[in-house]
Amino acid sequence: MPLLKNNGIVEDSWTVVGDDDAMPADGGAIVSLERWQRDRERLLGRNAPLGLTLKSSQSPEDVEGLSAFALIRLEFPAFTDGRAYSYARLLRDRQGYTGEIRAAGNVLRDQYAHMLRCGFDTFEVEEGADPAEWAKSRDVVCLAYQNATDGVRAIWAKRHGRAA
Repeated sequence: MPLLKNNGIVEDSWTVVGDDDAMPADGGAIVSLERWQRDRERLLGRNAPLGLTLKSSQSPEDVEGLSAFALIRLEFPAFTDGRAYSYARLLRDRQGYTGEIRAAGNVLRDQYAHMLRCGFDTFEVEEGADPAEWAKSRDVVCLAYQNATDGVRAIWAKRHGRAA
């Protein structure tokens, strides 16, 4: 699946590893929460970056050891399930997570600007995705009603001359 990062399609250097699959000898590996809970000590012993996939029913607040992950992949099972937006905000704002947050699953171009505001860095997009079209979607939203992780001042703050 193509990966959108910094407004361009990039090579994905990470491997999503199934719960019973062998771990790659080197390179970044993304594991499920179940595998992390089962094999934590072994995974921490790897000499390569580690990533974590969270389903929409799995809150990052329930994960011990988030600092072990260079990447957290949040799944969107359907466009109507927005829990991953909240999880990205929790990771950035409350938990101070500075690693990569990736959107996976039902990732839609018209939600791109909102995903960026919530703290997502990378996006697993459909085959043949045009980065220029995604950039247009990002630029459609130029004013914000709420504070977010992107540092854009909300309209209310601008009106009252306050910092975001």
